Amino acid sequence: VQLQASGGGLVQAGGSLRLSCAASGRTNSRYTMGWFRQAPGKEREFLAAITWNGGATYYGDSVKGRFTISRDNAKNTVYLQMNSLKPEDTAVYYCAASPIWSTTTRGYEYWGQGTLVTVSS
Repeated sequence: VQLQASGGGLVQAGGSLRLSCAASGRTNSRYTMGWFRQAPGKEREFLAAITWNGGATYYGDSVKGRFTISRDNAKNTVYLQMNSLKPEDTAVYYCAASPIWSTTTRGYEYWGQGTLVTVSS
């Protein structure tokens, strides 16, 4: 499975962005999809996960209520809608695919290349 994340950029605090993650390759498998981020000098942080059919989602505490994960299996694409952005949301954002349900980096076998989100104050 190959993953391509896009949609990052520069946004002012309080603004919104929508990230996309397009999957190619063995996309007929039932993968949990997740979003993570990594700021300079920090560990990779779990943000959100969604089951293969979109039936369940889970969010990290730092983004709960502000970010929404969704997927369109017909387009092999997962989205992360980010609202009320803060300067501390600045990081490289990664999408990933896992054959099991996971809310940590463990289990995620395939990773996208990352897209940079910068939130200015």
